[in-house]
Amino acid sequence: MSFTLLKKDKTTGARLGVLKTAHGEVHTPVFMPVGTQATIKTLTNEEVLSAGTEIILANAYHLYLRPGEDTIKRAGGLHKFMSWTGPILTDSGGFQIFSLAVLRKIKKEGVEFKSHIDGSKHFLTPEKVIQFQNLLGSDIMMPLDECVHYPVSRDYVEESLKITHDWARRSKAEHVKVKEADRKLLFGIVQGSSYLDLRKRSAEEIAGIDFDGYALGGVAVGEPRQLIHEITEYTASLLPEDKPRYLMGIGTPPDMLDAISEGMDMFDCVVPTRNGRNGQAFTSKGELQVRNAAFKNDMQPIDESCTCYTCLNHTRSYIRHLFNTAEILGLRLVSLHNIHFYVKLIALAREAIEKSEFKKFREEFRKNYKTKSK
Repeated sequence: MSFTLLKKDKTTGARLGVLKTAHGEVHTPVFMPVGTQATIKTLTNEEVLSAGTEIILANAYHLYLRPGEDTIKRAGGLHKFMSWTGPILTDSGGFQIFSLAVLRKIKKEGVEFKSHIDGSKHFLTPEKVIQFQNLLGSDIMMPLDECVHYPVSRDYVEESLKITHDWARRSKAEHVKVKEADRKLLFGIVQGSSYLDLRKRSAEEIAGIDFDGYALGGVAVGEPRQLIHEITEYTASLLPEDKPRYLMGIGTPPDMLDAISEGMDMFDCVVPTRNGRNGQAFTSKGELQVRNAAFKNDMQPIDESCTCYTCLNHTRSYIRHLFNTAEILGLRLVSLHNIHFYVKLIALAREAIEKSEFKKFREEFRKNYKTKSK
């Protein structure tokens, strides 16, 4: 299991690579659809694969609470439980613990919290999180960390980093207990909020632990867009060049292309499915709200240049009708289109990097892309 950097763009920070995992290769840059609770919402695995998806993301926090360790162990791991044969990255659930859990309490040993589902009490340590992800059979695991919100005081971030870095070291120590032949990939997470010097400190600390890849966490938690990209570009420049770089939670099409330009390789976001369930479609010309009255008699597909099942078979008029009549098919069709669009966009970005045309590709996309829904 390894990462090979195949090419670097000469005019931007864009990179082309391939990441080998226990369940197959992942070509980077890559978008990972979010299957928080072992499913890409409303879609079947076959539909997700038909979009060209190479890897998906699931969430250890949610799976730990439901269905729980015993059920997944009986199933033989997460891949068998959800019948997914490709690579799976699992987030540790740090963000969910700090955003969803009730009455959480951070301690040096770990984090104590009450479930947002039923109020039950739990205590998770960095070691326990790694053990659970090993039980899941995750191809790529993320360590427990503290994700702070924006804005936040510098003093708090400095104390938070001490905990995150300590947990990272403990996670790595737990990870190497697994015999090498069975060991999967473990990424480290760089934190530091909007303080660039703290980002530098965190990047150096985490890189010093020697993980299989590096993630940039604690972005897109309330910061202005310009600041997100300043943090991303700066931090990417500090990360080892021979390891994959994962920007957590960023996922509008323009933002992903900007982040690729800034040197990031992997992305995940709930936007394509969450927004799709609300009728927002993403197209080569921008964002489209298919529930709008303007599409009542529009017999065009969502995107004329798209080859997904939705666009090959259904019109904007029909999909609007499905939403207005509360038919579940409408949610599915837009979600399917959005996943296809996202995966295809990043595939096109890879082709542009290969041809040394990424800068031109990004500029043309941004020129045509309108962010306001019609």
